[in-house]
Amino acid sequence: MNAHYSILIQWSEKDLCYVASLPEFGPYAHTHGETYAEALKNAEEVLEMMIADTSPLPNPQTYRVVNALRT
Repeated sequence: MNAHYSILIQWSEKDLCYVASLPEFGPYAHTHGETYAEALKNAEEVLEMMIADTSPLPNPQTYRVVNALRT
């Protein structure tokens, strides 16, 4: 996969598992796993499906360095 989409993985105290979000695809694009690695694997699989089934594709979010203010 050569897509540049985000995967956010966070521990859920409520669900007692790792929840993986795909932020570019909206608030309902989530999966989970008992381990971080499992959540990442599941997220990669969901991301592949989202890319195949979504048209038009959303723009990927990118990391931008903000220049520090000089004092």
